[in-house]
Amino acid sequence: MLNKEPQNLQPKMALNGGRTEDDMKRGITVLLSLSVLVTGAYFTASKWAIRHERITFNDPSRDNRAVSVDIAVRRDKEMQADAGLITLPVAILNHGNTVKNTEYSFLANVFAARGYLVISPQHDLATDPPMVTKVGELYVGRLPQILRGVANIHFAVGEMKKVQPNADYDRLTMVGHSMGGDITMYFAKQYPDEIKKVVTLDNLRVPFLTDGKFKILSFRSKDPQFKPDPGVVPDAAECEKAGITVVDTGFHHNDMRDTGPDAAKTSIQSMLDRFLEDSDNSSLSPVPTKEVPDPLISSPGPVPLANPGPVASNAHKPMTN
Repeated sequence: MLNKEPQNLQPKMALNGGRTEDDMKRGITVLLSLSVLVTGAYFTASKWAIRHERITFNDPSRDNRAVSVDIAVRRDKEMQADAGLITLPVAILNHGNTVKNTEYSFLANVFAARGYLVISPQHDLATDPPMVTKVGELYVGRLPQILRGVANIHFAVGEMKKVQPNADYDRLTMVGHSMGGDITMYFAKQYPDEIKKVVTLDNLRVPFLTDGKFKILSFRSKDPQFKPDPGVVPDAAECEKAGITVVDTGFHHNDMRDTGPDAAKTSIQSMLDRFLEDSDNSSLSPVPTKEVPDPLISSPGPVPLANPGPVASNAHKPMTN
């Protein structure tokens, strides 16, 4: 049976040097498909690039005290280290008082993305006695907790050498928020030869080291309730002489962890990444800063109890300092 409908016997007009309209449409479809695949691959790679793992060690010298560590490491860098091709730089990330070691992933991921092996020890346990603080005592009476943190770090590093031997445990990058920042600064003061660089977020009790042996970056809050003790933060002239970068963030003390606002975390991540880029490349140019807070306050900052009341900006979390 014949098809009596009129036939279009004209060939399709060739476009762009002989390519037909159908060819062009197929090309655009393929290009769009590739774009979708590339975009999807990018987000998949971003999601899976950094591996997090929690390991618990028991310290026999302290009645088998449990020392849990949260580990963050870039998967490709870990594979290269496992093959003996590279040695991973190591960052120790110390949490604030009453805060979990897993609540600083926004910091851990910056270090891990730059190829660091990030180790975050859990310093306090539910079974620990409550912290008793006294104004007028050294570090407001917090030295026992600081010393416990130092012991946790040394023990965790010793155990991690068995887990990942291809890492530089001799020169640590020490990082900490609040009480963790005090542990960080105290550790650096007692063991300067084990330190490569120091990053603190609103440490309030232990004074900065000013001998210039390593670079220090410190983020400071603008918080009416959390103030550094007198003499903790050096003045601007001493900071410049000692290679200390002080960044006045304008954020609250408790904004400097995962529960903080995105604006705070993004700002800190950006400045931290620039600091690491400069220091890791041994081109240690100063990071631009705002005004350095005046450390000469009339009285020590507040000393909340071990389990103080909630903070307005983080009502579900206890205050830390």
